[in-house]
Amino acid sequence: MTEPTENIELKAFEFLKELGANINEAQSIINFTSTVEELNSLFNGVALRYLSSKTILELKGKDTLDFLNRIATNSLKDLQKGQLQRTFFTTEKGRIIDLTAVVNFEDYNLLICNKGNKDKIFSWISRYIIADDVTINDTKNKYSLLELVGPQSNSFITLLTGNGISEMEGNHLKVVDTEGMMFFVLKLFELNGAIKYWLISDQNTGKKLIKYIVENKGPYNFNLVGEDAYKLYRIEKGYPAAPEEINDKYNPHELGLINLVDFNKGCYIGQEVIARLDTYQKVKRQLKGVEINSKINVDLPLLLLDKDSNEAGEITSLSYCENDKKSFGLAFIRKAYIENKTELSVKLNDGQLLNVLITKLPMK
Repeated sequence: MTEPTENIELKAFEFLKELGANINEAQSIINFTSTVEELNSLFNGVALRYLSSKTILELKGKDTLDFLNRIATNSLKDLQKGQLQRTFFTTEKGRIIDLTAVVNFEDYNLLICNKGNKDKIFSWISRYIIADDVTINDTKNKYSLLELVGPQSNSFITLLTGNGISEMEGNHLKVVDTEGMMFFVLKLFELNGAIKYWLISDQNTGKKLIKYIVENKGPYNFNLVGEDAYKLYRIEKGYPAAPEEINDKYNPHELGLINLVDFNKGCYIGQEVIARLDTYQKVKRQLKGVEINSKINVDLPLLLLDKDSNEAGEITSLSYCENDKKSFGLAFIRKAYIENKTELSVKLNDGQLLNVLITKLPMK
């Protein structure tokens, strides 16, 4: 009998609690140690994340890549065995359904998407399967997905798996056997070009792998990291997240990720709108960094205002940095205000106005 999905996930979280994880009621890992220590590993060492925010769909059938190529923004039909490709799925209006990664295992393909968007993606793909030889299945926590990130991750993966992985091309995968544990290592480019690694295995191997990594971290500046530290890290790096920035209010142009749209591959859903925005430079908003010299507790998104209280954009992600005594955020800001370097502010519930500084991305 197959074990219920929720039981598999709960067992994974119970295991992580044994390693020090502080998990909230929403089943999100807040931290393992302290935000300061975890940030230090993210920026200066190597950090291991349990990617509970991701989920994996499995697609089978001889038409899978051709089919996905017709409905996704990036070219997929020539994706080779052992390769990975990032791509958006967009609506007819060019708005984002999700930002995903397609991984070709030859006999099947894995679609790694954001957990909150899983149902949308599943329904969207199923909607367009008509006469194609394609089946899509929810893997329901069949897989464990881990991430190694940070400037020391390249040498750390060599310690873990040998030289073959660090020398592998980006956006490729390899099967690894470490101490009798079989798993896949994906070497992929972060959205700003930095290298990180995903480790895919079954759930039991995933737990063994986490334990092995923790016990064999060597001299590295290593930490398991939770969402509090990672949120501040990704904001300062300028990485959008779901549902904050990756949702159907925005398009790939506004995220600054138009490189994940292939303008030469032919039709896909949302093509006309995205191409028109590109050709006529009609993009009205851009994702930028913001700084506020205060710690504020507000509901997001938060409107940005000009001096006449006109709407200039909205803050979608916000996190306070104790070291800098500032709040850092990501915001979609209208281009006119960016180009004119206009001073902006936010209005709190008590009517107080706080100045907001627009910054480039990445911030650090």
